[in-house]
Amino acid sequence: MSTIFKKIIDKEIPANIVYEDNDFVAFRDINPQAKVHILVIPKKEIVNLNEASDEDALMLGKLQILIAKIAKDEGIADDGYRVILNVNKDGGQEVFHIHYHILGGEKIGVLNSNK
Repeated sequence: MSTIFKKIIDKEIPANIVYEDNDFVAFRDINPQAKVHILVIPKKEIVNLNEASDEDALMLGKLQILIAKIAKDEGIADDGYRVILNVNKDGGQEVFHIHYHILGGEKIGVLNSNK
């Protein structure tokens, strides 16, 4: 699969990277929905949470810890932040490479679930 995220991982297109190691890349969203809006992706290509396997459990756990570290580094951990994972089209997923959104730096409104 070749997505825009794979191109960021491969350095084929630029991104405002805030964190990178052998397993993950985190970068600022180009269309931020909050003062702080960072995407965190594994370098392993997984379409979405439905496609993750038992062998991905450790990596996905490390990803959760990394999200908390990034929130602390961005200065949003104490006041709070939202982590969003969209799955498939109806769930709002637009890029089919698993990715988490970190939103913060301001009060994040309540999601409307009255549908």
